[in-house]
Amino acid sequence: MKYSYLLITTFIILTSCATPPESSVEAIIQSGDLSKMRIKKKEIETKQKEINTTLESLVTAIATYDTMKRLPLVTTFVPKATLFDHYIELQGNVSTKKNVLVYPEIPGILKRIRVKEGQKVYKGSLLAVLSDGGISDQIAQLETQTKLAKTTYERQQKLWEQKIGSEIEYLNAETAYYANINAIKQLKSQQAKTRIVAPFTGIIDDVYKEEGMVIAPGQGSELLRIINLDDMYIDANVPESYISSVRKGKHVEIYFPILSKTVEATLRHVGSYVNPNNRTFKVEIQIPNKNHDIKPNLTAKLKINDYKNEKAILIPQSIISENANGEQYIYIITDKKTSGEAIVKRKIIETGKTQGDIIEVLTPFPNGLEIINEGARSVTDGQSVKILNQTTLKL
Repeated sequence: MKYSYLLITTFIILTSCATPPESSVEAIIQSGDLSKMRIKKKEIETKQKEINTTLESLVTAIATYDTMKRLPLVTTFVPKATLFDHYIELQGNVSTKKNVLVYPEIPGILKRIRVKEGQKVYKGSLLAVLSDGGISDQIAQLETQTKLAKTTYERQQKLWEQKIGSEIEYLNAETAYYANINAIKQLKSQQAKTRIVAPFTGIIDDVYKEEGMVIAPGQGSELLRIINLDDMYIDANVPESYISSVRKGKHVEIYFPILSKTVEATLRHVGSYVNPNNRTFKVEIQIPNKNHDIKPNLTAKLKINDYKNEKAILIPQSIISENANGEQYIYIITDKKTSGEAIVKRKIIETGKTQGDIIEVLTPFPNGLEIINEGARSVTDGQSVKILNQTTLKL
């Protein structure tokens, strides 16, 4: 009833205190009587003050009785100290130190291939056999000659020990005998090269030649490729700005887009040389590959942990604004009432590292500080707002 009475009263006052008829005012002006003009002016000013006072009463009454205020609606959150791991994102390629092409060391005919593609072999396993080009016949002939040379040498030695015969004959027999032994060793060493063996344990990835082909050392004569997929690693180039924060043993997340697979690893080597051409240094990450599904030359996306803060204050980047001085600020809640109404206050902050949509705040926050989330871009300093709800910030 009181609210309705005030409205009716205001209407009557506004109607009765309307501007005097133009003819009356014009008449006074046309009369040129300055004293009448001043009296009329004072009357109008008095009535205007009465109207303003009445309007203020109405505004106060509406604010008291209107339960449906049109205040901006916002949501808030209270930041809490949490673990913050910052990562730098790079790209790298998978490699292995055990990925080699096997070549023959001597020329010959490929007599036999002992393996096939996809076969697992062990270090020292026989892979292929070449013709020896008559080396075995030479060895047999030398072994026969060596028997005779040995007998001659032993006899000359006995005679020399008995002071019979000349020293020259003894030395010639000794030289001939040992020369044959060395010649046999060299031929057997050459003969061993006709048997091509695995340099390490791995998988035969490809066989390039067929039995019966004539091959020789050099490019184009590769017999097969052998790969070991157990010792895989990734090389990546890191900008020099991270040289003080990227260290051996740092955690790395590796994602393979082709495989839709993520693996965890650590840096096993950090280079000490900065490339002057691109201002980067190399890092090497060993990859666990039990299932052997990671292959050489696969592209990988790397996230290397370069910073950790166990008690970081994190907020969304979207709620931060910047003033003309380049200062960053957010809006916080003050004078909060039980009805959910509150006053907005601008707070200048200093920020640190970012990760996705989240940014670290370096400015200390008091416990329980309430920050505006949704609606942060549509409020101003000192404005009244209505808090819709307090949310939990999902990081």
